[in-house]
Amino acid sequence: MKKIMIDMDEVICDGGFLSLVNQFLKSNYTLEDVKGYYIQDLIPKERHEEWSKFFNTKNVYDDAKFLPDTYEVMEKLSKKYELYITTAYIFRDNEEYSANNLKNKFEWLFENLPFISPDNYIFTTNKEIINCDIKIDDKLSNLRGDAQIKLLFTAYHNKQLTDEELKENGVIRVDGWKDIEKILLK
Repeated sequence: MKKIMIDMDEVICDGGFLSLVNQFLKSNYTLEDVKGYYIQDLIPKERHEEWSKFFNTKNVYDDAKFLPDTYEVMEKLSKKYELYITTAYIFRDNEEYSANNLKNKFEWLFENLPFISPDNYIFTTNKEIINCDIKIDDKLSNLRGDAQIKLLFTAYHNKQLTDEELKENGVIRVDGWKDIEKILLK
């Protein structure tokens, strides 16, 4: 069976990070308001310490939801491919919380994707070292390394990438799980 590396946040589920930022700031930000990769950049610098204390008491995955068609397509893929969930767990501004985040990610995956063995969870920030047949991620740099097919999952932070940039990197853009199904289950 061919092996597929699948990212978790913004590919399998929405993560719930924005809802925590809105809860903390008492705001109504949407993903369109986020100008870069890191949602927490919406928080003013002078409130970072306060945010860190607030964030350490929360579980990002309490409000996590599957993206449309994820479960159904992944279940079909699991019959034809070996699926590996490959996800980063270290927070850029809050490394001390990372152990909690790893636990929370593991529990969410274990509870919500029963057809994928926990032996197939890979927790790493450096996805370039993962060699597999197919990579699916929402961050272009995570698609580096060996893979026959590289699929960039459209997300709020990568919409500005041009077709030319994707072509230069040997990457195909997918706008959702139905696109993945068309490519990998034809």
